[in-house]
Amino acid sequence: MTDHSAPDAREVTEREALIVDAFVHLADTLVADYDIIDFLHYLVGRCIELLDIDEVGVMLADPYGRLHAVAASTERMRLLELFELQNHDGPCLDAFRTGHAVVAADLNDQRAHWPTFAGEALNNGFLSAYSVPMRLRDETIGAINLLRARVGELTATDSKLLAALAGIATIGVLQERRASEAVSTATALQTALNSRVRIEQAKGVIAERSKISTDEAFDRLRKYARRHQQGLTLVADGVVHGTLNIREDD
Repeated sequence: MTDHSAPDAREVTEREALIVDAFVHLADTLVADYDIIDFLHYLVGRCIELLDIDEVGVMLADPYGRLHAVAASTERMRLLELFELQNHDGPCLDAFRTGHAVVAADLNDQRAHWPTFAGEALNNGFLSAYSVPMRLRDETIGAINLLRARVGELTATDSKLLAALAGIATIGVLQERRASEAVSTATALQTALNSRVRIEQAKGVIAERSKISTDEAFDRLRKYARRHQQGLTLVADGVVHGTLNIREDD
């Protein structure tokens, strides 16, 4: 039987400390030369850690308003996000279009509304979904998608925390513009999308070279970037251009 008792004071304190650490780190990251894709993957990791969910994906819009998958907790989630985009239905698309949170407490009830996404998500073991727009005032630049392997909605506390995380993520993406405002939001978003492509290429190179999964390849890429205090995109460039060979012990 599941224990529905309230968490003890120590558990609450530990969670509060994790939340504070996450927001401090995200705020500290917003400096002139930060790596937007690394920023978004940190966000994804903290969502997994802090919220009652199993997988997370982030989509950003390009200058033409088309969404692209830019960060995901696993390769399985990334492929599901791509499936959603290719078939033009799903919670992330609805959140982006409407500018409001989308709740699907039971994906079995959404088969008519999302005829392709709901079935594919269920086939991958997910039973519920929750998506929030990345929005600042009247501008929506993307959406965050959260999936769970059980039915039910997020708690009110988790919903508020997710909204706050989505807010700082939106600021983080927009922060990529130069201080002079010489670069438009659309150009900044396109830069982030280009970085995503380069990182995917680097993951493929590392996975093929080391005969490992793409999830393991990305973990190796991120660890190298952090250990050597380099931007994730810069490291990915080195891998793709053959000037950097990342090994397990690097």
